[in-house]
Amino acid sequence: MARSWTRLALVVLLAVVAGQLLVGGGALPAGGTAPPLALRTLDGGAVDLAALRGKVVAVNFWATWCGPCRREMPELAAFWASNHDRCFELLGVVEESPRDEVVAAASRIPYPVLLDGGAEAASAWKVAGYPRTYLLDPEGKVRRVFEGTIGRAELEAAVAPLRPASCPAR
Repeated sequence: MARSWTRLALVVLLAVVAGQLLVGGGALPAGGTAPPLALRTLDGGAVDLAALRGKVVAVNFWATWCGPCRREMPELAAFWASNHDRCFELLGVVEESPRDEVVAAASRIPYPVLLDGGAEAASAWKVAGYPRTYLLDPEGKVRRVFEGTIGRAELEAAVAPLRPASCPAR
């Protein structure tokens, strides 16, 4: 009987590993170049991550139904408000959420809110859960991945050493 359970456990483990390999499992690693990100805002404007090179960028993936996402938004908004003119940008990428709920949530968010209706960006960025925030250096490399909520002080500590001496004019 114990032998049957051992075999079953081995089969389950192999199935999980194979599934992760097939869907490109694992988190987007720090140190690599961020995947492309070009999405529309609620008003139809276009935002392309490539145009933000030279700035430190935080890309925050969230959903309207995500309690921790809603709890971190005031902290992110406050940080953005005091830093967006200091060579920093924050992009909120919303997933798995009805448009009317996104519009309501976005009314309290001062930074760009981008729509990823088909979850193509979430897939490319290997987002497994919300909230997830990727911190990119001015060259577009992923320097930190925050799984779960992030506070203003934690974000400030992570951004400060990455901030360039001068910001490119746009």
